[in-house]
Amino acid sequence: MQPLEPPSDSRELDAQELRVVEALRAGTAISRDVQQALDDQRTFGERIADRIASFGGSWTFILICLGVLAVWIICNVSLGRGAFDPFPFILLNLALSMLAALQAPVILMSQNRQAARDRADAAHDYEVNLKAELEIRYLHEKLDLLRERQWSELVQMQQQQIQLLERLLSEARRDGQPAP
Repeated sequence: MQPLEPPSDSRELDAQELRVVEALRAGTAISRDVQQALDDQRTFGERIADRIASFGGSWTFILICLGVLAVWIICNVSLGRGAFDPFPFILLNLALSMLAALQAPVILMSQNRQAARDRADAAHDYEVNLKAELEIRYLHEKLDLLRERQWSELVQMQQQQIQLLERLLSEARRDGQPAP
């Protein structure tokens, strides 16, 4: 059985397909932890963005915000005319607007990184699936070759048995015994 060669059609193999062919030739695994590799390559800003986005999308953050809002409103309502942010709560609205203005781009950065992770996962899955498909095709070729060899051996054994039976039959006729 010859090793798998790149297809001889007119199209060139891309980098993923070349990695798969090299892994097949070397007999090595192509599976790897893509997420770990991406995590190792993160910059300081990306790590901060991921932490802020994960905290900003948690129940802890929501409950803290609700608590701060409740305390803010209760303090300002109970202080009456001496409140630092009376009823329309303009200062509170400004603080919430600033929080939203800063949190939105951080969440978008984190989502972009997650999309890049998803693309890397999909590319890796493609490589693994391609290698598995080629390995299965290679195994089918091996099984077909084995089946052909066994079939050839079976035909050869059958021809030997026929020759043996013909020889026994001719000897029986020479000795004058009736043929069975």
